[in-house]
This record gives sequence, structure tokens and C-alpha cells, in this order.
Amino acid sequence: MDSVLVIGYDPQGIPGIDVRALRAALEKDLARFAEHGIDAMMTTVVLDGTAESTLVASLTSRHWDVVVVGAGIRKAEQLLPLFEQIVNLIHRHAPDAAIAFNTGVGDSLEAARRRL
Repeated sequence: MDSVLVIGYDPQGIPGIDVRALRAALEKDLARFAEHGIDAMMTTVVLDGTAESTLVASLTSRHWDVVVVGAGIRKAEQLLPLFEQIVNLIHRHAPDAAIAFNTGVGDSLEAARRRL
């Protein structure tokens, strides 16, 4: 079974959004993987001192075929240092995994399938 790790920005760290609605959308996005026979897990991070340890724990928890980096991290200019850190941690701790990028909540499966 293919395995995919989806990395996103923790909704609780985004001011002014409906955290419940965004979390529900993320869970729905993740559930689509199971419908296609893909084992997937999501990990969320914030721009603080915990991001690296959270990511390393997720990246090393098992073998990943694909790691999807969410658009919320890639597109926000203020998160550029976090995005760079994520790419380098994937390279270091999951070197055999392909890297994919979604365009937003709802198309992580399509992003991963491009690399599977």
C-alpha cells in the first residue's frame, strides 16, 4: 500500500479563520486517500520552536512514498523559512520520498498521485 504524509500549517495558528471548518476540510481531504487505497497521515506545524521536532517525528515514523507540502505553508511569504526547513527535513529524514505540493485544501490526493 502506498504511503503519503501531508504536512500543513496548524489551523489554530492562523488568526481570523474558522478553525473547526478548516480542520473538518483537512480531515475530509485526508479521508479521500483511504477511499483510493492509500495510507495517509497528516501532521501540522506552526512557526515556532516545535516545528522541527514535530516534522522529524512524523518523517521518521515510517517509510513514506510521497510527502505533500500544503499550499498554506508554500504560499505565505512570511512562512518561507518554515517552507525551506520542511523541504530540507524531508530531504534529510525521508530521502526516498517524492515531494509533492497541493494548491489548497481539497487536492492533496491529486498532488500525491502525480508522484506515485
